[in-house]
Amino acid sequence: MKKIWSVLVLATLTSTLSIGQNVVWPAESIKELTAEWTGERTEDGRPKVSDELLERLKTLTMEEVWASLRNRGYHLQFENFASTFQNGWEILHPEKVMTGRVVTAQFMPKREDFNNYVQQQAEKEGTKTPVTNYAPIIKLMDGDIYVADAYGKMVEGTLIGDNLGNAIYKAGKRGIIFNGSVRDVEGLSQIDGFNGWFRGSDPSAIKQMMIANVNAPIRIGRVTVLPGDVVLAKKTGVAFIPSHLVQDVVIGGEYTALRDQFNRFCMETNKYEYVNEAFVVDKEVFEKDFEQWLDDQELPMTRKELDAFLEAREARRKARATGN
Repeated sequence: MKKIWSVLVLATLTSTLSIGQNVVWPAESIKELTAEWTGERTEDGRPKVSDELLERLKTLTMEEVWASLRNRGYHLQFENFASTFQNGWEILHPEKVMTGRVVTAQFMPKREDFNNYVQQQAEKEGTKTPVTNYAPIIKLMDGDIYVADAYGKMVEGTLIGDNLGNAIYKAGKRGIIFNGSVRDVEGLSQIDGFNGWFRGSDPSAIKQMMIANVNAPIRIGRVTVLPGDVVLAKKTGVAFIPSHLVQDVVIGGEYTALRDQFNRFCMETNKYEYVNEAFVVDKEVFEKDFEQWLDDQELPMTRKELDAFLEAREARRKARATGN
């Protein structure tokens, strides 16, 4: 038994080390990391949430997304860095909403021996060397957002200027989210369609930084971000949605918006008496009237999607009630 246990421990360590040594995480590791996603994937193994859902996500409020994620046990998926001790996001075009699929990058203060290892390992993997702040850009596909943790470095922490900004937009048709800085904000803001959330700007060039990995889990403030997550970025902050939850989050938000719309309809038409922030009506009557009202609306989702969502939501409610 002792020998079997030793073999299992060795196998686990070997597996961990084989994953940990990669600079660019291989497709198989990303698939294992995001195993709850069962749909289409990109060539590099990331979940490929549909463009349709990315567009529908834009119409949701951040509160709707936040509530849906918390209800599913994901409590730390939003970041705006808006505390007393931290500067918040700077946004190129705060009036515009950005959604997309995540490509991650982890930057660290440069250490020569570690950087030498990264460069040698990347060459073994067949990654274009030297591995610099350009390495994540060559991984971008249409619909991708370049998300990087640059540990909040401002001076000489500028991951991109307008030249790389153009390359990013050409590849992904989206933009960036950086826990770090950029340079040439004026030039970046003139790239048609490009947007960015970052911690600050500085005219200096990047120095004494290195990239540790691409398409591995990273941290953006209070959020753990995985490759293939979906971003909702608004002027209020940024939410990272696990790929396998995007459809439920979108439909849940759309459903909440429909209920809010029905509530306003009831108030405007005086359908029921409204006292102390509540309608004076039997719950079953209210729900039946809501269902009839839905039949006359142009729904943002198919009726099949809505019915499946309601069925799953009721199943979760019953499970919570019984403690299962």
